[in-house]
Amino acid sequence: MIKIAVPKESEIGELRVALVPDTVARFIRLGFEVLVQSGAGLGGHFTDAEYTAAGAQVISSPEQLWGEADILLKVAPPGEQHGKMEMDWLKSGAKIISFLDPLGNPEKIQELAQRQITAFSMELIPRTSRAQSMDALSSQANIAGYKSVLIASASLPRLFPMMTTAAGTIPPAKVLVIGAGVAGLQAIATARRLGAVVEAFDIRPTVKEEVQSVGAKFVEIPIQENTTTTGGYAKEVTQNTQELIRQVLTEHVKKSDVVITTAQVQGKRAPVIVSEEMVAEMKVGSVIVDIAADRGGNCACTEPGKNICYNGVHVIGPLNLPSSLPVNASQVYAKNLLTLVKYLVKDGVMQLNFDDDIIDGACVTHEGQLRHPKVKEALLRLVKA
Repeated sequence: MIKIAVPKESEIGELRVALVPDTVARFIRLGFEVLVQSGAGLGGHFTDAEYTAAGAQVISSPEQLWGEADILLKVAPPGEQHGKMEMDWLKSGAKIISFLDPLGNPEKIQELAQRQITAFSMELIPRTSRAQSMDALSSQANIAGYKSVLIASASLPRLFPMMTTAAGTIPPAKVLVIGAGVAGLQAIATARRLGAVVEAFDIRPTVKEEVQSVGAKFVEIPIQENTTTTGGYAKEVTQNTQELIRQVLTEHVKKSDVVITTAQVQGKRAPVIVSEEMVAEMKVGSVIVDIAADRGGNCACTEPGKNICYNGVHVIGPLNLPSSLPVNASQVYAKNLLTLVKYLVKDGVMQLNFDDDIIDGACVTHEGQLRHPKVKEALLRLVKA
């Protein structure tokens, strides 16, 4: 019987858990044995008693839990506990499925390969219709986009919706969303539900209809280069194009009460789209919420993890936004993992067919080999540096 292990997250501020009691019960019904570290779900408000009732074995020792795992399911990359590296507790041949930041930390992926660990990175699940139910980047970005608007509305010293009162009419807030991926589209939809007037920009012209479908005006900029990767993600553009974008967006940023930035490029520092000069032209009391703060931020004034005031403009750089709503973030992430494991395991055996785009795309290490070409390139750049 395959043992699935769920550790308590060791990263500071990480409140999510890889499996919730409901998905544990579903794994049990599928014939898996599930081990959960004591206290693993408390950050997401799931108790040890709930995991036990779902059929899991609750284990207090992290070393024992990691050591017994055939498949270890995690949220954040393996870290350190009490001066010991968590990945050192995994037995040779074990599998780990987690967010691993493979392009940002390729040396850690190499260590997993050297330890004969088969690793699947949730960041590298292909953006295809077939893999949609496994796409954890999207499920978590959806939550981040929602929460970013709540942060903005709570910080803005004025109302979002238009109000007609006996004392006169209050106009709606103007919101600009930069980046119309999953997080951006959810931010647009949430801001619209709160009554704001919303416009949005993305370097990918193909998302114009999606932006309009959730009620925002699309800011069009004539970009002459290809801006989309084969996986549908935004592609890093040249300095000339970045400068053109900043020039056009300056007027839109200036007139906005709220700017929410979400633009990221896989494995690289987030592009700086909102300059200090653009922030300086915003009205006093305006708000910028920079979802890309985890990758350095899209705003030149962003200080990751901090809320600062720049010339009267509140610039907020929240880190790990999905973790701020750990109940639902854990629920949807657990469903992503359940779907992926069911896809990988057939008749009680993990079957890795690397002709399959999902398996080939997400598997970064196997049988001692670093097998993902982009991770190899990132490691080579790191070595040369």
